[in-house]
Amino acid sequence: MKQILETWTRKQSKAVADCRVFKVREDACERDSDGKAATFFVIENPDWVNVIALTKEKQVVLIEQFRHGSEEIILEIPGGMMDENETAEFAAKRELLEETGYSSDEFVYLGKSRPNPAIQNNWIYHYAALNCEKTQETAFDEHESVITKLVALANIENLVESGKITHSLAIVGFYYLNLSNKI
Repeated sequence: MKQILETWTRKQSKAVADCRVFKVREDACERDSDGKAATFFVIENPDWVNVIALTKEKQVVLIEQFRHGSEEIILEIPGGMMDENETAEFAAKRELLEETGYSSDEFVYLGKSRPNPAIQNNWIYHYAALNCEKTQETAFDEHESVITKLVALANIENLVESGKITHSLAIVGFYYLNLSNKI
């Protein structure tokens, strides 16, 4: 028996909420095979970036911050939302500098992935920043509070395996770094 992958066509959309960092829309859709109607909700996000920042000594610049969704302090890599008309690389450089005070002239694009395509419409672009140096003090957004930590690159796998790094987008970034053979 041949399986058919069902697809849906959006017939109508309406804005449901504007939540400062994302919007929610309600889509009235029809299944393409039989016209069955259903409603779906989509979180509209700007694209994101994250950065695996490495010092000359192969220390990874990690950050800790409180995350409201999980209501806990999370160990992760720097990153954030891309501003309108901003390239992914520019956003990666900006976010690294703002959140950690570190900068680099050597950014390597590692890849992109979909954070959660079931309910979100955006991409996240993953970068490595090589030979990073502390060049300024941090410049947080009004809702940010971040602590910077330096960890040996060789210890990252242990931090993931032990559950100290649980942020899936950071783990994907390290996966791309491992595939890249750039380091």
